[in-house]
Amino acid sequence: MEGKGMELLSGNEAIAQGAWEAGATIGVGYPGTPSTEALESFAEKDDVYAQWSCNEKVALEVALGASAAGARVLVTMKHVGVNVAADPLFTAAYTGVNGGLVILAADDPGMHSSQNEQDSRFYALAVRIPILEPADSAEALSFTKAAFELSERFDTPVLLRSTVRISHAKTLTSVSARTEVPGKEYQTDPSKWVMVPAFARKRRALLDTHVAAMREWVETCPQNEIFWRERQIGVVCAGAVYQYVVEALPAASVFKLGVSWPLPAQALSHFAQAVEQLYVVEEASDYLSSQVKALGVAVTPTPVPLPLAGELTPGLVRAGFGLPNSDTLAAPSDLPGRPPTLCAGCPHRLVFKELARMGAIVSGDIGCYTLGALPPLNAMDTCVDMGASISMAHGLELVLAAKPKHRPVVAVIGDSTFAHSGVSSLLNTVYNRGSGTVVILDNRTTAMTGRQGNPVNGLSLQDRPANELNLEALVSALGVEDCQTVDPNDMKAVRLGLRAAVKNPALSVLIFRAPCVLLDKTSQVPVTITADCIDCGVCLTLGCPAISRDETSRLPVIDAAQCVGCGQCGQYCAPGAIVASTVAEVGNA
Repeated sequence: MEGKGMELLSGNEAIAQGAWEAGATIGVGYPGTPSTEALESFAEKDDVYAQWSCNEKVALEVALGASAAGARVLVTMKHVGVNVAADPLFTAAYTGVNGGLVILAADDPGMHSSQNEQDSRFYALAVRIPILEPADSAEALSFTKAAFELSERFDTPVLLRSTVRISHAKTLTSVSARTEVPGKEYQTDPSKWVMVPAFARKRRALLDTHVAAMREWVETCPQNEIFWRERQIGVVCAGAVYQYVVEALPAASVFKLGVSWPLPAQALSHFAQAVEQLYVVEEASDYLSSQVKALGVAVTPTPVPLPLAGELTPGLVRAGFGLPNSDTLAAPSDLPGRPPTLCAGCPHRLVFKELARMGAIVSGDIGCYTLGALPPLNAMDTCVDMGASISMAHGLELVLAAKPKHRPVVAVIGDSTFAHSGVSSLLNTVYNRGSGTVVILDNRTTAMTGRQGNPVNGLSLQDRPANELNLEALVSALGVEDCQTVDPNDMKAVRLGLRAAVKNPALSVLIFRAPCVLLDKTSQVPVTITADCIDCGVCLTLGCPAISRDETSRLPVIDAAQCVGCGQCGQYCAPGAIVASTVAEVGNA
């Protein structure tokens, strides 16, 4: 059992600690930045069960079942994962809970690692469940504990909204011993858990009474705080934005919302009446300002409009109020760019190189392989959401197949993403007798979010025995007759496999299987470029970060410190000028 004291915790670590202290015994989720470390941290606690589910919808359904059985449960996901979980989420507001059910929705203003910039607070508004919004790690812990209490008090799931700054920044946090909470007894009650229309109508009416009780509670709840200073300016804000506001406007009075749905209508009205001008400051969304206005509270626009997208900073807040921008962390303008790229030795690289060579229309997906869209590979045409690659490729084929000549259409999807939502997309294509080529990049891990386990590699979050999905058998069972497994580090095999697949008038699936280079810790001898180089530049078109041009000679060179000796580039070198380094060359590097 963990003792009491102060620890330096990230918001994700604090949420895990708060769930553990609150007596949560089960944690489920799907990895997604910036939420991933919350469940990983929870999994390290004593006396808990934690799992990566195949997707967020399944995770929430597992959690709802555990809650029905009486356990307190933490569910974690990033903001776009809430979209996937929305189906059970809306109905869970009707069923309510037995054991407390808390859902972490980690938003990503600025889109540091996301395809959009949505605000999960709109889900709380639409679903009509409370959402708590901590402003630092200490609040992340205390709000998580409070969320479990609220969940059981109001018979509702509770959303806990974080953003990337709260998730990853570390602040001093008071930790306590675990509170052992007896599990609630499971009671058979179809009227609560079987949401056929007759029962759902009654649960909807009950939800209305719960919402009314929550609206009364929120007026005086401890998570909302008012900091009175000068009364000329009053600011309403929440979460990380509070930190920016108090630094930028130290003299302003601030209403810090820890609960951003439902809003405390009376308390906000009284605050607005006590200040000369009321402002709402928020980032990448108009959720808060529109909801405050909807309460009948007059909101004054900032003298200079705040950015509509991206994260705020103290300097941007100051600029919004007509004050000098005090930000001093801007990068120097003369720094060279560092575009993201596939790692040296990445098993995906040759697949994208060959797709680019054949001029394929590549329907992409969410994962580190999305970097195949960037120069110099330039080998991805679309990327929308998890599992969309196969579905969109089918749509492309529906239109292009009628044309006498068209570029081959290839869907590219990773192993974890295929298990997340690609299986149903492939089933749809097979069911509707679709054609084209589907490429499954099986690098034996969920690489982009930190190399977590998934159903395809069969590794569980807490190292429990698990089943490894047989991709070939599954693809065959879905009805795909042409399924081949290829070594993605073998250029000729990749080229021949893709050529054969795109010539097949029926649907083909290629499984490119090789472990992520970050999983293989064995030492390999780096390669070097000899004097036989004719400067054809083909090696540079691979986009390997270990290959560049010498600043003096302008010839291609390989950085032995970055090279992992995969040998991919040597397969493209016509004169054979790329060879294994000698011991002396490695030592000098």
